[in-house]
Amino acid sequence: MIKLRYIIPLIAILTCLGNRSHAQSQREKVEELRATFIAKKMEFSSNESEKFWPIYNEYHDKLKLIRRNLRMAYRNLPANYTDKDAEDLIALENKSKLAEAELNKTYNEKLKLVIGPKKVVKLQLVEEEFKREVINTIKEK
Repeated sequence: MIKLRYIIPLIAILTCLGNRSHAQSQREKVEELRATFIAKKMEFSSNESEKFWPIYNEYHDKLKLIRRNLRMAYRNLPANYTDKDAEDLIALENKSKLAEAELNKTYNEKLKLVIGPKKVVKLQLVEEEFKREVINTIKEK
């Protein structure tokens, strides 16, 4: 049963609190669970898998960088921020969303060449399924 095998360890990882290196280790474990879940659901051929993972990992690295940059901007916002600070943050958020959309477009094209359009759509569905299972498992706790 996929839900118990992959999601229960994820919850254990997410509920642990610790220092920054421990948090990084948790994120790495979550990424491993995501990759295992995707690999199992997508049923890639060995050729597809060999070509897919480098592209997918590169995409996720770039996506994480965009999102991390935005998160850091919010974290570094002073408590008594000005209208100018808020305007700058709104502009950065808009720029980040546009960058994410462009990244999705670019990598969907790359992935279509490797796994075909139907599997690109299936990948989106599988990623959403993973998120739903994580959320449902957290709710059950």
